[in-house]
Amino acid sequence: MSTATTDGIRVTVEPTFWPERSTPESGQFAFMYKVVLFNEGTVPAQLRSRHWIITDAQGHIDEVKGEGVVGRQPHLKPGERFEYTSWAMLKTPFGTMRGGYEMERPDGTRFEARIAEFALTLPHALH
Repeated sequence: MSTATTDGIRVTVEPTFWPERSTPESGQFAFMYKVVLFNEGTVPAQLRSRHWIITDAQGHIDEVKGEGVVGRQPHLKPGERFEYTSWAMLKTPFGTMRGGYEMERPDGTRFEARIAEFALTLPHALH
């Protein structure tokens, strides 16, 4: 699990191995992750885009960029939260993810809400 707060926007991510979508014998390891964004600040913000950096155990890096998350660009008023679940595929039984969400304030200013790095690990793969 990871948590980071940037300009009042707290991003918490909880990853889990997804055995039903994985085929380890073919080098496919699926991981789900639940993201919770919470505006603990005093100013509203809207999520505009995402940027993920996914690194597997061999050092291979995939970057994912795009508008919104799960087809949405949620507005978060102070005290509001938004959560969603997504997933990533690795070719190794463990790796990491990190990144950021581009957020926009009502006055048009933008900032990146950091997503702290978290581990994707096959259960019992690391001791």
